[in-house]
Amino acid sequence: MQKNDLLKCGDALVRVLAIDEDRVLIIDCIRLAMPRWAPANSLKGWDRCAEGEYPIPDAWRLRPEEEIMTEQRKLMHERYTLIAPVLPFIHKESMRSVIIAQVAEMNGVSKQTVRKYLCLYLASQKIESLAPGSLCTEKPLSPDEKNFRWALNRYFYTQRRHTLTTTYTLLLKDRYTDANGHLVDGYPPFHRFRYYYQKTRNIRREIAGRESYTAYLRDYRPLLGDGVQEIAPAPGVCMLDSTVCDIYLIDDSGSIIGRPVLTACVDAFSGMCCGYSLGWEGGVYSLRGLMLNIIADKVEWCRERGVFIEPEQWPNCGLPGVMISDMGSEYISETFSSNISELGAKVTSLPPARPDLKSRVEKFFDVVQQLYKNHLKWKGVVEPDYQERGARDYRLDGTLTLQEFERVLLHCIAYYNFRRIAENYPYTEPMLEAQVKPNASSIFAWGLTQPGANFIDVTPEQVIMTLLPRTKARFTRKGLIVNGIRYRNDGYTEQYLRGGDAVAAYNPDDVTRVWLLEKGEYIPFKLIERRFSGKSLDGVKQMKAAQSELVRSAAEEELQAQIDLAQHIEVIANKQSSAVGIKNIRQSRQRARNQTHIDYVKEVQTHSAKKEVTNHE
Repeated sequence: MQKNDLLKCGDALVRVLAIDEDRVLIIDCIRLAMPRWAPANSLKGWDRCAEGEYPIPDAWRLRPEEEIMTEQRKLMHERYTLIAPVLPFIHKESMRSVIIAQVAEMNGVSKQTVRKYLCLYLASQKIESLAPGSLCTEKPLSPDEKNFRWALNRYFYTQRRHTLTTTYTLLLKDRYTDANGHLVDGYPPFHRFRYYYQKTRNIRREIAGRESYTAYLRDYRPLLGDGVQEIAPAPGVCMLDSTVCDIYLIDDSGSIIGRPVLTACVDAFSGMCCGYSLGWEGGVYSLRGLMLNIIADKVEWCRERGVFIEPEQWPNCGLPGVMISDMGSEYISETFSSNISELGAKVTSLPPARPDLKSRVEKFFDVVQQLYKNHLKWKGVVEPDYQERGARDYRLDGTLTLQEFERVLLHCIAYYNFRRIAENYPYTEPMLEAQVKPNASSIFAWGLTQPGANFIDVTPEQVIMTLLPRTKARFTRKGLIVNGIRYRNDGYTEQYLRGGDAVAAYNPDDVTRVWLLEKGEYIPFKLIERRFSGKSLDGVKQMKAAQSELVRSAAEEELQAQIDLAQHIEVIANKQSSAVGIKNIRQSRQRARNQTHIDYVKEVQTHSAKKEVTNHE
């Protein structure tokens, strides 16, 4: 037996605190009574047990170190400080009682409180036993509180967006009325319901329930990230999106056309617009124009449209290594997302309704549109009140054509890239040392010189061929069949004879040529059916549909003609039959020839002479 040993006998558990010849000082670890001296032989037959072998009494169950909160740790040490003066006198009962009384009086607590903390510590021999329990002990809900929770979940935290007063009224109607709809006695007042709501209110849950979880993520969530630099430490990660411009345009004759579609690619690292596409068509068509604009010489591009810029105002770049887009059908389509990967680029699709995750391109749209709207008021620009009753019909104000508006847009992009100051850009020490100007183009140009820039050098031909739609093709004796049209290439005789399936890329705007995909190469095939030369795929389908309609409309006439033919043949064939002789066939044949032989020269001359006489008469 040694000091601090734990001894057990049945359900009893004691700890040895001191040993003095034939007696020992022990404390009951179950009852947590004050220590007492007992004869040493009274513990004969008790078994020694290690810490953890015996079930720990709930009274001094130790909490894990990581679960002890700061406030609880503070109280733990305060309680130890409270009992520390008593510990040297624990084996002297008379002195111990005096010290406990003095400590209680000095700290303004009861002697029983000091004894409780002292017994907890002596039984466990660890200061963690003095840590208080949870400071926010949950009490079981009362019946009224259960009703409050039910009403809030059913009526308040929903997209019906009932007010708290309306929710309270509905609560009383559902839970505190009798069979006749009259309020019962003892119903809770509104202030109790409001207090419960305020006490249990969860703002995140309230926004997600009353609006939507998407709205919470987009407009309310805490902004604790480091911005786009987390996903774009260098140029080459770009964000793609499309929007309908807030302006009505006209054609050359002055007729209103509508609002054009602007598709843009913005570098996430610098915020620079790497390319754009403007037109009346969206989808994959606009993405082709966008990809070509990204890799184009921007100075030459602008010059062709009557806008003159310097190279530093819009630096050229290759195809971005990473493209971030939303869940638009054009971005997740196989024509774009899968095909563009053949050039080494990666397309990342964001969750739906999360424009905040592509904030760079959204900000680009906001800034550029605000730039031209300030100067084009009453020239087709759409104002915020366009859907209100009595608002101006902005379609009638349209004065610009698509080409004129594109020049305006190019000036706005040049300003956005090179002149707009990026006040809140997170400059690093190397950028400050390099004196990088606070505009998107300068930041982008500096970023290209740093490790990690991710752009792919490609040619326009590679981009166009990669983004062409693809379909299943089939080799037959009649050639390569693509979209129901026949094509040929003289080097594929064996494939024509063998048959089999293949994959071909085609141009929807001109079916004159298709390209067979073979080991990463594009093999051109020429059109066999020249009647389709120069036509679009839709034009070919229309021609085939028109032909099918003609055939369908003539099918009934053909059927009637077959019936008439059968009747005529039957009339002729149904004559009285006679015995057929098979002798002297050669003579019969010669006789028949002489009877049916006609001198066509004489016949024509006779016919001409009769016609002249008739005309003369």
